[in-house]
Amino acid sequence: MPLFDLPVPPTLPIVGSDDRVNVGRIFCVGRNYEAHAREMGGVVDREAPFYFTKHPTATVLSGATIPYPLGTSDYHHEMEFAFVIGAPAFRVAPEDALGVIYGYCCALDMTRRDLQAVAKDKRRPWDLSKDFENSAIFGAVTRAADFVPGDQRIYLTVNGQSRQDATIADMIHSVPAIIADLSKYYHLRPGDIVLTGTPEGVGPVQAGDVLVGGIDGLAPIELRIGVAE
Repeated sequence: MPLFDLPVPPTLPIVGSDDRVNVGRIFCVGRNYEAHAREMGGVVDREAPFYFTKHPTATVLSGATIPYPLGTSDYHHEMEFAFVIGAPAFRVAPEDALGVIYGYCCALDMTRRDLQAVAKDKRRPWDLSKDFENSAIFGAVTRAADFVPGDQRIYLTVNGQSRQDATIADMIHSVPAIIADLSKYYHLRPGDIVLTGTPEGVGPVQAGDVLVGGIDGLAPIELRIGVAE
């Protein structure tokens, strides 16, 4: 008999349905917009995507209020386009990649930027800066049949002021390219979610701030930052 009760796996709402998506693994693509890579002082790598991960328990739904996180004084927003895997996927060819997607959604990759800077300087993993409580915020999922990735606008405002504004066509590595590459290293499963990177304009948020983001054609995302615990 198990000794401990584990958290109930998180789920995401689906636009136009009472069903929900079970959140599996969360994969995130780094530096997938050239302007963002440059604003962070990074090298633009067009050969292949690179990844970091977040635990499913980092999941928060749009509309939530979350506390300013522990251990940081430089807490940043990163608005992202995400997709949900809907079928087993292993060594998928780019031309078949869109067929394994269940749906798409808006997401926020919240980041403890000061801790990330320390990790980069010391050549350490990014876990403390990326994979922490309340760091993965998701909007409702739009099924793939109702959305075709193209040049849709992706944007974020903080307290009504524009911070990020680009199109998902600016991504260095496309959705099919990401799936084809990631499925060389993992047996992707239904419920796995991939965040595809953030455009330029990332920046700090404080307690009391209200973040509103969107991608044309998808359900928007909203987040309020509360006081630190």
